[in-house]
Formats: sequence, structure tokens, C-alpha cells
Amino acid sequence: MELLSNALAHRSVPDRYGFPPDKGPVLLAHDHSPDVAFPVAAEIIRAGKEFGFFQVVNHGVEEGVVRGFREAAAGFFAMLAEDKLPYCSYDMSKRFRLATSTFYDSGETRYWHDYIKFRGYPASNQNARHWPSKLVNFTPSLVEYSAAVHELAQTILCLIAEGLGLDGTFFTGNLSRGDTHMSINYYPPCPDPTLTMGLLAHCDRHLLTVLSQADVAGLQARHGERWLLVHPIPGAFVVNFGHQMEIVTNRVLASMEHRAVTNSAAARMSVATHVHPTDGCRIRPASEMVDEAMNPARYREFAFREFMEAYDAADASREEVLQSFMINHD
Repeated sequence: MELLSNALAHRSVPDRYGFPPDKGPVLLAHDHSPDVAFPVAAEIIRAGKEFGFFQVVNHGVEEGVVRGFREAAAGFFAMLAEDKLPYCSYDMSKRFRLATSTFYDSGETRYWHDYIKFRGYPASNQNARHWPSKLVNFTPSLVEYSAAVHELAQTILCLIAEGLGLDGTFFTGNLSRGDTHMSINYYPPCPDPTLTMGLLAHCDRHLLTVLSQADVAGLQARHGERWLLVHPIPGAFVVNFGHQMEIVTNRVLASMEHRAVTNSAAARMSVATHVHPTDGCRIRPASEMVDEAMNPARYREFAFREFMEAYDAADASREEVLQSFMINHD
């Protein structure tokens, strides 16, 4: 597996990473982004309806906890190629795997990033035995980080429930009790950011994502016909809603497409924590979100496991995967 992180520097963009002009990045130097930094119920719902994204500060996750795990994750990508090789795999059933680009919607064109995907919370022995043992600080820093972000995510979910007029414990059962999956994307400096993309446009399949992007910009969120750059706020987490949130709230809260662009000046690393329903969780619009006369249920009931399979079959296409679960009211 040819990893981008194995090279000390890249002097040009290989042809296999080049996108045609109509599918390439739109690099925005100055634009407006959904910088909502107030972790209160009303502001969360307002941001969710408008953008599907918001940023939180004063969140209670200590700076040292975030820095400690980000340093451990950066240390993983900096390991020698032969030390990373045992973790390389495109087998999605593996509990810790390293890969490059993405097989969604890529065809022959590759995306400019390496990534690791793994299960981070709870830190069970079954999960932890797959984590890299050569980095002595990886496991303890991950345990601390994942527990802190899990607590933050549960607080956010309680605030979302409150803002929607639901019981405060609405999301605390099977809707958020699956193993927390984590994705760490590493984007090396790119010799020509106009030629390639870091990550394809997609919506997350999960309930909620809590992202640490540190101080290097690259995340863009779709807002209507525009792509908005989500400017980094010192110490903030970026939060966005996944498909399950949109379905459970009967489209009151939006799951917006997002993507990543590259830059030539600095490496960028994002750490994403995805809150999962349990595989067998039954997903449907909450009864409180449904009015048969004015706002009927937009989606049928299904098991989360079924959605995961449909998402993969649709190559992460927002329209195609949601179409499988929509109720036609025509």
C-alpha cells in the first residue's frame, strides 16, 4: 500500500490524484463559515437547522488531553513505513486499520490523505489489543481522549433533545450506545492544491460527529450551492449531524455534505469521533417530530445495520442512500 505519509515531502501531484476541473476543489481564501460557539440548546438547534454544523468552546475537555492524543496520532503517521505496514488494510471489519485515499466514488482518482479507523470507546481489551503497541503513549492518551469526548457528545445530545422539546434522555439509549468509531485523517502538504481533493463530499452515516481539526483549515461544509470553509477556532470542536440525526428528527436537523481540501504549506490532521447507534437499533422519526397532517414521517423504520449496508452499496451518495428509506407521500 503506497501511503502518502511515507514520503518526506511531495514535489508534484501524481496523475492518479488529479481531478478534472469540474470536480476539483474550490479554494476559498475569505468566506463566511458557521462559527457558532455557544453550547446551549437554542443555538445548537438554530445552527443545526441552518448549517448542520457548529463549533463548541468551553466544552470541558482539557487542552492537554486533546494535545496528548493528537501528538500520539501524529506519531503514528510519522512511524517508519515498515512499522506501519502491519496495520495497512482496506478490510472494514478490522478494528484498527490504516489506509490511503478512499474507495467511495473514487474510480481511478485518489484522494490526498491517509487515515486510520478504529473503535475508540469504550476502551475494552477487545478493542485496545488492536491499537499500536510500539507507541507507548498511544493507548493511554486515546483512553483519556475518547472518554472525555464521549462525555462531551452525551452532553451535546442532551442539549439537542432539550432544544427539540424531547425528553433529555431521548438519545442516551441504543441511539448512541454503539461502539464509538474514530477516524484520523492525515493530509500531507500538497504541491498543487488546485489539482486534487483531500476527501470526497459526503454525509456521515452516524448520529453525531465531534471533530478536532486544530489550527489548520481544510474542512468545507455545503450551504446551498456554496462550500463554506469551517475556520478553526482555538480549542474548539466542530460538531456535525449524521444521517441518523436527520432521520430521527424527521429532517428538522440537517445532515449536510462536507469535504476536505488540501494546502501546500502545512500538514493537516483531523480527529473525528463518530457516535453510533447499536447495530440492531430500530431507527425511525421520533413521534414528537411527526404530524400526520403537516409533517408526516419522511422515513420508514429500519435497523441501523441495514442503513450501514445501504450506505456502502450507495458509495456514500447522500441522495441514493436516503432514497432507500424514504416514504413517498405523493
